[in-house]
This record gives sequence, C-alpha cells and structure tokens, in this order.
Amino acid sequence: MTPQLAVAKTTVAAPARPAGPATAASAAPDSAPSPKPSAETSGQASATAAPGSALGTAGLVTVLLGAFLPMLDFFIVNVALPTIDHDLAAGPAVLELVAAGYGIAFAVLLVLGGRLGDIFGRRRLFVVGAAAFALTSLACGLAPGAWTLVAARAAQGASAALLIPQVLGTITAATHGARRGRALSVYGAVGGISVVIGQVLGGMLVAADLFGSGWRSVFLLNVPFALLALVLAVRYVPESRAEQAARVDVPGTLLLTAALLALLVPLMEGRAAGWPLWSWLLLALFPVFAVAFGVVEVRAERRGATPLVPPSLLRIPEMRRGLGIALPYFGGFGGFMFVIAVALQQGLHLGPVAAGWALVPMAVGYFAASLSGPRLIGRFGSRVLTAGAVVQALGLITLALTVLADWQHFSPLRMAPGVALAGIGQGLIGTPLFRVVLSKVPADRAGVGSGVLATGQQSSLALGVATLGSLYLALSSTLGMDRALALCLGIQLLGSFTILYLTTRLPRSIG
Repeated sequence: MTPQLAVAKTTVAAPARPAGPATAASAAPDSAPSPKPSAETSGQASATAAPGSALGTAGLVTVLLGAFLPMLDFFIVNVALPTIDHDLAAGPAVLELVAAGYGIAFAVLLVLGGRLGDIFGRRRLFVVGAAAFALTSLACGLAPGAWTLVAARAAQGASAALLIPQVLGTITAATHGARRGRALSVYGAVGGISVVIGQVLGGMLVAADLFGSGWRSVFLLNVPFALLALVLAVRYVPESRAEQAARVDVPGTLLLTAALLALLVPLMEGRAAGWPLWSWLLLALFPVFAVAFGVVEVRAERRGATPLVPPSLLRIPEMRRGLGIALPYFGGFGGFMFVIAVALQQGLHLGPVAAGWALVPMAVGYFAASLSGPRLIGRFGSRVLTAGAVVQALGLITLALTVLADWQHFSPLRMAPGVALAGIGQGLIGTPLFRVVLSKVPADRAGVGSGVLATGQQSSLALGVATLGSLYLALSSTLGMDRALALCLGIQLLGSFTILYLTTRLPRSIG
C-alpha cells in the first residue's frame, strides 16, 4: 500500500444532545480500544470514538429502521403493479419503469451517498435521507399519473441511496468488537426479512384498500415511519465522519453511473420494449464504461487523490471475497422472489395475498437462522456460511423436484419444505455476510466501504430480477411454467455451489 493511502484516525463527534439511557448504557463496551489493524489494513490507523459517541440500543434500532424501509420498498411494489396499471393506464413498459426506476437510482447513487456521509457526517446525511424518503414516498402515494409516479420512484430511490450507506457506516464507525459483529448480523437479517415482508405486506395493503387508497397505501405507509426515524436519529444516533474530508470523485461517479445504467436499463427494460437496438448498444457500452471506471480509479489513487471506490479497499481479502459471494447470493435471492411470485400468481392463479403468504415459511426459516447467526459465527466462524450454502442448495433441489413431480397439484403447502430450507440457508449466509465484508474495513473508510457493499447488494438484486425474471417469462410459454421455474431454480443452485466454493476461501475466524 502506498504512503498516500495512510489515513488518519477518525474523529467521531459527540451527539448534539446528551445520550439517552440506552446509549449511555452501552457506551462503555464500545469505547474500548479497537484491535490492532491486521496486515490487510496496514498503513491505516485505527479509529477512535469520542466519549459518549457509541451507538446504543436505541440508536441501533433507529438506523435499522432507516435501513428496513428502503429495502422493503424494493419489492413491496411488485404485487401492486397490476392495480397501478388499472388505475393509471400505465402499460407494461411504464410499469417496468415504476419498478426499475427505483432500483436503478438506488444502485447508481449508493457509493456517492456513502462518500457524502464521510464528508458531511453520517447522522446528518441519515436525517436528510430520511426526510427525502418521506417526501418522495408521499409524492409516489399522491402521484396523479403514471409518468409522475415513475419520476417520484426514481427520486425515492435516490433518497434511499442517501440513507442506506449511513446505516452501515454508522454501525462500522460507532461500534467495536463483538457489538459491531452482532449489529452487522442483525443488519443482514433485516435485509433478508424486508424482502419477504415486502411481498406479503404489499399484497395485504392492496387487498385491504385502506380508506380507498388502493395501491397508494404501499407508498404512504413509509411516511410516518421515515419521519419517526428522522426524529429518533437526532436524539440517539451519534455523529461520525472521516477526519480528512475528501472531495467527491466526479469522473468516477459519472463513469460508475454510466456503467450501471448501461447494464441495468436494458436488462430491466429491454424485454418489455422488445429488445430494440438501443438496448444492445447500451449492453455493448457497459464493459467500456466499466474498464474506464477502473482505470480512472487506479490513476486517482496513484496520484494521492481519493477515488470513489478505492482499489486498495478491494484488495482487502474479506471485502473482495465477500463481494464475490454477494453477487450470486443477492442475484439468486432477488430473482427467486420475483419468479416465484409470478409463478404463483400466473401459474396457480393465487391472489397477491395468498402468493405473499406462501413465502412465510421462508421468512420463518430466515429469521430463525438469523437469530442464531451471531452465536454460531462466534463458535464456527465462516463455516456457518458454508453450511448455509449447503442448506440453501438442499432447499432449491427439494423445491425443484416438487415442481417437476406434480405441477398440477403444486401448492403453497407442498412448496413449504423447500422454501423453508432455502430460507434457513439464506439466513445463514446473509446474516454474517455483511460482517465478513466489513470486518477489516477501517472506521474512517466505513462510508465508502458500506456504499460499495450496498451497491453490490442492490445491483445484484436488480440483476437477479432482470436475468432470471426475463428468462422465466421468455421460456414459460414454450417450456411450460413448471419446467421454466425448475430451470431458474437450477441456475440459482449453480449460484449456491459458487457460494459454497467461495466460503471455503474465507478465513475461518470472523472478527
């Protein structure tokens, strides 16, 4: 690592108001000196926290609420799309944009959101992000037309990109040791549970038609909870930022945005538009933008500047290998949730509520695995992820065999064993994954590290929906829904084998 990459200690400012009882009670264990940096992070000083600035229980609940809402909204809209189409006469292409606009804006701005938190303060950006998320959710809920809703959804995704990196950044900067590991494990559990709850809650809200709001309640529900997170953050979340504020990497930001747009827009919109020429041209430009982004970031770091995604950060083995696991894990997870929802509603003709409840065994399995995750990680280390990959593979095999055995009598009850096993496996992988990736990231680079991880998460979810979803929709009319579903499960199974291999390359002990 070059001398220019040595980073000074982070100064974590005390909260503007006195810490509450929950914060004060947990401050002592978190204020202990952090462990000596490992070889992977040599040249970077460890971070210190000012007295009283540790993230207490109330603060942790607050930032997790801020994380839950944006992740919930990635999927909650899916079951509302038919009603939106009926009310706003949107059409299939515009409906794709309602779903895709949020995910694209979310993914392309996440790293920038992490950098802004490093510069201006993570609590401040959390408050701004929560306020923006409340306002944009209100705009979505009150949208008078389809294109207004598309614009509001893109703005909602941008506000989510301000909010999410501050959660991981705050946890990494304001907690230490075992408490940080537990907090990151809970964050991983919240991410997985929010996806399943999104499918169930979205169907229930649309069916309930609260006060005649129909699909609008899916968005309006966010407003009070986002405002609650804002108020609680001012009281319970400590401020933290990088001591040396780096400038925003404008060329890197533009190239990363261009690369992600060139990949995600055609994958999400190409099928609905009939794969026109522009979609193929954008896909051809993706590797060009990606290579240009890499070259710009390497050059920026060599001359002592602070790139958007520092290449030295990716040289940390835990970060690099963890991101390698994140791609098949989140891609498979996002694709599975989309494909199974479509198969249940179009193939079995279940309503949105029944289709959502069919995934409850997965949520229960995921939650149970998440609760035991921190204790298992402390005892078995990265072997927990290896076991999770095996259990997930068994669940996918069980579900695929159930689909192929008797599709005519396939039902939520018959699919329960397979999805429950898959949920347990996913919980054993997803819960410690964030802990693995961020375990060796210095606190003063928590914002950018969190932004990179969150971008990988959201991009992988979007890729999974676009690739597996498009494949299923394209093949179901020719192969039949059962074989198309089994094929998608088989592709996800290959991802489980990839995860299984990569987990064996991780250090057995996880910090």
